[in-house]
Amino acid sequence: MKYDFTSIIDRRGMDATAVEAVGHPKRWASTPDGPREGFDLIPMWVADMNFATCPAIPDAIIERAKHPLYGYFAPRDEYYDKIIRWQTGRNGFRDLRREYIGYENGVHGCVTSAVETLSAPGDKILLHSPVYLGFASDVEGLGRTSVYSPLKRDEKGIWRMDYEDMDAKLKEHHIHLAIFGSPRNPVGRVWERWELERAMEVFEANQCLVISDEIWADITYIGHQHIPTLMVNQWSREHTVAVYAPSKTFNLAGLIGSYHIIYNQYLRDRVRARGHATHYNEMNVLSMHALLGAYSPEGETWVGELLQVLESNCAYAHAHIRDCYDGVSAALPQGTYMLFLDLTDSCRRTGRTLDEVLKAGWEVGVAWQDGRMFHGSCHIRMNLASPFSRIQEAFRRLDRHVFQV
Repeated sequence: MKYDFTSIIDRRGMDATAVEAVGHPKRWASTPDGPREGFDLIPMWVADMNFATCPAIPDAIIERAKHPLYGYFAPRDEYYDKIIRWQTGRNGFRDLRREYIGYENGVHGCVTSAVETLSAPGDKILLHSPVYLGFASDVEGLGRTSVYSPLKRDEKGIWRMDYEDMDAKLKEHHIHLAIFGSPRNPVGRVWERWELERAMEVFEANQCLVISDEIWADITYIGHQHIPTLMVNQWSREHTVAVYAPSKTFNLAGLIGSYHIIYNQYLRDRVRARGHATHYNEMNVLSMHALLGAYSPEGETWVGELLQVLESNCAYAHAHIRDCYDGVSAALPQGTYMLFLDLTDSCRRTGRTLDEVLKAGWEVGVAWQDGRMFHGSCHIRMNLASPFSRIQEAFRRLDRHVFQV
């Protein structure tokens, strides 16, 4: 490979929550405890990667930073042009125009703006479970109520939407706004076109607007292709607020720099008005240049190699769990770099609680994450975006100290 995905990079002292927060007073929900003496930390909880980003990104940031003035600015035309080229070439957008694209201070910023403008306090909002915990807190924090439609695993272990349940929940609770994830964190699903079409039929029949989190759009594996919710059909194009970012793809979460794509002018005007009202939703000049570096030909090449590494990590972890851990199951990710382990049978057979299993992993430096906050009743979420040698070491420790293989 041209790029380095094997070096183990020490993130200590470099402002990384994934390592700095471990073993300290709780900064995030379910922060892992530090490992016992003799074990170093393998961060597998926070959803960022332990790889150096594409070299084009620091090159772009450094080149801009060489100029000694950092005053007020407006996004360059190149910013919009690169988003249009990237989304058209990779994800199949059609007729994407500059005016449909707007900056957001993170996906959560757009989600909260859309929730505030497209619903009222006390309204109920539909989400699927397992759920990304941040969106649940967004909904509840704004005085709305989350209503969950559980995903179900089919006979092949693939997570699927339950369209009948979605329809029933929308009708019963008079819901007119849903938060949708595509690809789906934490279960690693990349929805097929027929699935998206069915979902949009349900939403259309119930006059339900859609906020679609598509931050994982670029991380899909062989045989799976992200289909933008906006591109499913004409109805979804006019009734969806979609949010994207280069942060998951290129490990840029600390720079802040998401963007929305909204075709419908009414929705666009409403969401932008709320986001701009605080005078907080403003782009950072270095964040803009990071995106320019990311959405470049070199960025495209780098992502191609990244996907090979991530898919190999996912395949290894999935096979190891399947073959070695009795009573533990997980669906093979089709996208994202998150694995969602179901320990229901294992805990029942062994008599151990999920807390005991989690703690056993943390004690030997496997900093995985409690899945209950994602509405997984006896689940653990694992981040597999690390050099393969670290993934292997994590499972060696689990073999010896947690599951006693």
